[in-house]
Amino acid sequence: MVGTGPGGLKHITPAATEAIAASEVVVGYQTYLDLIPELLTGKEVVSSQMMKEVDRARQCLELAATGRKVALVSGGDPGIYAMAGLVFEMARERDDHVVIEVIPGIAAINGCAARLGAPLMHDFAAISLSDLLTPMALIEKRLDAAASADFVIALYNPKSKKRTDHIVRAREIILKHRGPETPVGIVTAGTRDHETVTLTTLGKMLEAEIGMQSCVIIGNSSTFRWRDYMVTPRGYTGKYSLAE
Repeated sequence: MVGTGPGGLKHITPAATEAIAASEVVVGYQTYLDLIPELLTGKEVVSSQMMKEVDRARQCLELAATGRKVALVSGGDPGIYAMAGLVFEMARERDDHVVIEVIPGIAAINGCAARLGAPLMHDFAAISLSDLLTPMALIEKRLDAAASADFVIALYNPKSKKRTDHIVRAREIILKHRGPETPVGIVTAGTRDHETVTLTTLGKMLEAEIGMQSCVIIGNSSTFRWRDYMVTPRGYTGKYSLAE
């Protein structure tokens, strides 16, 4: 299981590149495969569309069981909202004995944070707003808990064409615990050709363009905006003189 990073080829790790090069078959969601055409030359490629995760996992295990070396590609990191967990769950249910290796990648949360500055310098929580596999009631409970504990909050899957109200509800919950002036960073298609970066506030964040390729990072009570950066202090100012 190979993580190809946030999108741009220069952000894929050498280990991931080597794993794909060593494979005979590359399996993945077509959108992610389209980002790495240079790495697929000479490979047998098995692609599929969204919502076919179970089929992809099954294909990989079946191919690996025949002795073939298979690379299952995930954007970002395969162990963060991606395919690694599903493959392990399925392998357990099937009692498979194939060798499974996870090759980490730069996750969307890392790539997007870097574009914003340093918003994750203190404790943070990542929460997906997709209720396809997780009940919305549980998502709301986690949002409230993270907001009340003053975590920086990174929202994955914040909005889609059909699912437009979850981001509205998330903002309502977080506003119960922090002010409307709280800095918010929105990175869409991070590191890709059509990347956009927006710095706004919790009060105005819904005025910005947000989609499925967006990662929304909401600051904690200490996060500040300086020039075009979003920064969450670690606590050095209270212990050291930083102006000298």
